[in-house]
Amino acid sequence: MPNISDQDSAIAFGPFRLFAKSRLLEKDGAPLHLGGRALDILIFLAERAGEVVDKRELIRRVWADVNVDEGSLRFHITTLRKALGDAGEGSRYVVNVPGRGYCFAAPLLRAEPAERRASPAVSAPHALPAPLAKMIGRDDAVERISAELAQHRFVTIVGPGGIGKTSVALAVAHGELAAFDGQVSFVDFGALTDARLIPGTIAATLGLTINSDDPMPGLLTFLRSRRMLLVFDSCEHIIDELAPLAERMVREADELHVLATSRESFRAEGERVHRLFPLDCPPERAGLGIADILAYPASQLFVERIAESLGDFELSEEDAPLVADICRRLDGIALAIELAAGRVNAYGIAGTASLLDNRFSLLWRGRRTAIPRHQTLSAALAWSYDLLPATESAALRGLSVFVGPFTLEAALAVACSQGISESEAAEAISNLLSKSLIATSPAERRLRYRLLDTTRTFVGDKLVENGEASRVARAHAEYFRDFLRDIALKSTGMQSAGGFLPYADHLPNVRAALTWSFSDGGDRTIGVGLAASAAQFFLELTLLTECYRWTQRALDAGPADSRQEMTLQAALGVSVMFTQGNTDAVRAAFTRSLELARELEDLHWQLWLLRGLHIYLTRLGDFHGALGTGEQSESVARKLNDPAATLNVEWMLGVAHHLIGNQDKAVQFCQSAMLQNPGSQRLNIGHLGYDDRIVALVALARGLWLTGRPDRAIEAAGYAVREAELLEQPLTLGISLIWTIYVFLWVGDFANAEILIERLIDHSARHFLGPYHAVGIGQKGELLLRRGDVTAGIEHLRRSQATLYATRHRIMTTVFATALAEGLAAQDQPDLALQTIDEAIGQIPDHGESFDMPEMLRVKGEILARSGNAAEAETYLRRSLDLARRQCALGWELRGAISLGRIWQRAGKAGEARALLAPLVAQYQEGLQSRDLAAARGLLNTLN
Repeated sequence: MPNISDQDSAIAFGPFRLFAKSRLLEKDGAPLHLGGRALDILIFLAERAGEVVDKRELIRRVWADVNVDEGSLRFHITTLRKALGDAGEGSRYVVNVPGRGYCFAAPLLRAEPAERRASPAVSAPHALPAPLAKMIGRDDAVERISAELAQHRFVTIVGPGGIGKTSVALAVAHGELAAFDGQVSFVDFGALTDARLIPGTIAATLGLTINSDDPMPGLLTFLRSRRMLLVFDSCEHIIDELAPLAERMVREADELHVLATSRESFRAEGERVHRLFPLDCPPERAGLGIADILAYPASQLFVERIAESLGDFELSEEDAPLVADICRRLDGIALAIELAAGRVNAYGIAGTASLLDNRFSLLWRGRRTAIPRHQTLSAALAWSYDLLPATESAALRGLSVFVGPFTLEAALAVACSQGISESEAAEAISNLLSKSLIATSPAERRLRYRLLDTTRTFVGDKLVENGEASRVARAHAEYFRDFLRDIALKSTGMQSAGGFLPYADHLPNVRAALTWSFSDGGDRTIGVGLAASAAQFFLELTLLTECYRWTQRALDAGPADSRQEMTLQAALGVSVMFTQGNTDAVRAAFTRSLELARELEDLHWQLWLLRGLHIYLTRLGDFHGALGTGEQSESVARKLNDPAATLNVEWMLGVAHHLIGNQDKAVQFCQSAMLQNPGSQRLNIGHLGYDDRIVALVALARGLWLTGRPDRAIEAAGYAVREAELLEQPLTLGISLIWTIYVFLWVGDFANAEILIERLIDHSARHFLGPYHAVGIGQKGELLLRRGDVTAGIEHLRRSQATLYATRHRIMTTVFATALAEGLAAQDQPDLALQTIDEAIGQIPDHGESFDMPEMLRVKGEILARSGNAAEAETYLRRSLDLARRQCALGWELRGAISLGRIWQRAGKAGEARALLAPLVAQYQEGLQSRDLAAARGLLNTLN
């Protein structure tokens, strides 16, 4: 056998000559490009030609410092055979001996020494690795990178592992073959462990024979002489050494272009960085169909890879949302999506989606031909993680505690708990960002960061392995406790500054911190403080069920200081009131909190709590109690000497006057709500879950109808709903819908009333607002009555009343009882109708004042008239008219006059009826086509 270790020797087999020392393979006298691993295999097998070399021995020789499996060996054997000829001929040289290994079986001959042969002209190899048969979602990136490469000569594709950098680089390289006359070479640095071998690796890839300790001069001489493109792949682990070399090559070889892939940039002169982002995923939105979901590249890739393994595959409507969810949870990372798609054959799409919660998904294997670090997600992540210095890996482990986006301040607080200084943490975070291990997240106000879910899972395991999980979780919880407390302190007053809405993206982290704090391994003292700080946060975001859960848990855990208990009791009262009804627990919570606020002499909190009590009392139907609370609030507002506080207290008073029945005062106090910019005078009483200005607007709209201005009432009602929509507060929108619906019912616009009622029912169901849903059902019943479907209307009203009584939501019970009495009378059940209206009237306290009392008296008069008791009916109708006049409620007065006018008409008192009705109609300057005015004019015509 020829001695191929001889410096000057070469061996020949068939049309090939192998120069082992020069690492050169020729075919018919011309250099033949062969990848570095395949060439190592050929040299080793040729050294032991005729022997069977064990696979494990071959792997140890070729991959000395890298742990790989037999799949990598088979891949490079296949590559070698292809280079040596077609499948049959290549197999004739390299033979597989099943169960044992491989053997070089061709006869070898001694060839002429390298120095005596004519040196062939060296040309760049054209054998780039094959591109993907079909690349999805990267056409724009390939086009932009090609343009950047033409203009800047040095471009680095940067992105996290598995995102598709190599695939994009190969697509660009193949696209540039014609532009560079075939002079395009691909250098894979992935397996290179000794940075000193970088120049030699580049030279070997170019087919150069350089017999020098420093290959750079010869390499530069070669590169200066031609226009070519070098593709440097997987550079992150040798980037410190490669960066100056690449910079020098580009600077000294004018026609050289370099395209690199790395998880961080070179930071070299002349470098242009192209950051490769994840594939676009379908948004988390209901109603997306198959076509919508498959319009996104991430979904296309997932379905394409399934089809490759399963043959005929068609996405179903049932599975389409699951595919969208899988792609989102995998952050659009191409490798992760391909690995997940590979599980569908075994588990189905639903099963694969469920397995994403299992950290073993990090170990799913991909294509056998993939390089080892891309065969599992864990391997891809370990490749990056193992390259990190200690401070960066410690910081990254700490950041795994975050759920979703986080700020730099939060990241520093947590990273510093890992025993590193703030300056070290800041530098580590910057470096992790440049290495694509931290991603940026779009935000309106300031930059947010996040870990991709796969990265977070991987380093979260490392956090536990290192025994750091409890310490980091504590730092995370303490940070959010203090962060929310500071916002609460800034927003205690009624100015527009501060507020929690801009920080809604912290919600997942607040939840995680609370969960840890109250867990067996957590710290309940931190939990109590965090729950107190987070209470207003939950209220402003209208997360009432969560607010109740955590405030109750904190109060049960105790003890809390006075301010913490004040905050927790107030939030508990609000959350119970709006989710469980107006129970005694609500009054007890508000009363205790107000007591603490007075002890602390905190006027802002006193005003906040008086507002809460005002809401509670109005919902309970104690309108005079609500007015008294408003008057107490006036006193507090004077001490604060705050115009915004004074304005909001006026709105509280206006709402109370409307509900009592003082409609002129209601309009007077509430009309300023039409003029106020919603952003300039927002009470932080908004923490109660809705906006006082909107409540004032709906009271104004109703007051305008009641005082005889129907058109302006409709205008104000529509404006109130539109303004409520802008606030994005479910409670506020629910209130605006409930109270403005009546304006449309009163004017007889049943079509728009129906739209708003259905919207209210849907809205309250989606946001778990039980009493509001019951109100919507009752309003639907009232609409059915007005349209003549009496039986269905009564059924809806009774359902509604049962729920409202159970939850003590009494503000609407008299309104619905009045409608129910009308329905029963229409069904010729006068006794039951009379009983129902008497019970409704009896709910009003002894002073007998409420906004709907004139209407209740009118309906009782109508029922008595139906029963033939005209005299008593007239008595109640006169009482209704008198009370309506005292309330300045022209709307009720007109209705009462119509009812009494009809009785007088039947009694032959047409003149008296005209005298009663005509002056009231004449007072109206607008809304002449509204339902009651049309009825009044019709009656006047018959009287005439």
